[in-house]
Amino acid sequence: MHFEILGEITHIEVIAAGPGIRRLKFLRKRYGGRHWRKLKGIAMVRLAGGSIQGAEVHWYEAHGVGRRGWKIKRFLD
Repeated sequence: MHFEILGEITHIEVIAAGPGIRRLKFLRKRYGGRHWRKLKGIAMVRLAGGSIQGAEVHWYEAHGVGRRGWKIKRFLD
């Protein structure tokens, strides 16, 4: 699903870090980096069709690499 984040991400929480991340081997091989974390937060997103909705988004983040692997987990009412 293609989407664009609008504004700030709020209510950011760490879901997993280090060996607790299932895709850790893939992330290190593809992007490098050492200390990966999986995070979640709430953001307004613009979907491919142009509609704007609030959503819970998940992503991976590492120092020096940045944020990668964005995913919309669920839409908010």
